[in-house]
Amino acid sequence: MEVLFDSNSHKNVMFSDLTKGDMIQANQHVIIDNTESMILDPGGSKVYSRLFSHLADVTNPNKLKYIFFSHQDPDIVSSSNSWFTITEANAFLSQLWIRFMHHFCIDDYVKNRITPIPDEGMTIKLGESELLVIPAHFLHSAGNFQVYDPISKILYSGDLGASFGNDYVVVEDFDKHIPYIEDFHKRYIPCSGVIQKWLETIKNLDIQIIAPQHGAVYIGSSVKRFLEWLRVLRCGVEIM
Repeated sequence: MEVLFDSNSHKNVMFSDLTKGDMIQANQHVIIDNTESMILDPGGSKVYSRLFSHLADVTNPNKLKYIFFSHQDPDIVSSSNSWFTITEANAFLSQLWIRFMHHFCIDDYVKNRITPIPDEGMTIKLGESELLVIPAHFLHSAGNFQVYDPISKILYSGDLGASFGNDYVVVEDFDKHIPYIEDFHKRYIPCSGVIQKWLETIKNLDIQIIAPQHGAVYIGSSVKRFLEWLRVLRCGVEIM
């Protein structure tokens, strides 16, 4: 467990070591404001029991208010039915993927407890804070969203910024980090045009940390380096 931010009433926690065996490594993030909490991208069914047991270390699982799904991949949503069964939390997911959730969940859970996110994004009230849901479509999913927390100044970027194969949780040397992110971003992002649109969307945010769903987090100067790297990246159909 890594604590990314902690004040008297607001806390941001990352679990980075709950995936085992041949599963793709994935981070599970928790935002806590006063007595309310939200899990971002809770992971697959094999991760569920581990995450639930660790959740009690940082917050009361009975006070879990929301679950945020950045997109529809199984390493994000396949544990959803378990969370809906054990907790009273409601969820947020792109309106494009709501019907796919019926493959994982009891129908009434999907109908009554998942709020569809409109394409333009929204805000989520958590405790005394307001979290911004940022559109990040085609990075890499057609209906994809990120969460920006203005208190901690953390951008939860989903698969954008994901790294694979590194054995550290914070990017200390961005140049040495590039080999761990390059192949994924070139293959999974369809074209550089969607990156430019996203950069325009987030340009006025004060981002101190970028926390992806996979691999290491970017803090301080590595945030700027990562955004500069993205700005000139050629990917997808441009290099096939």
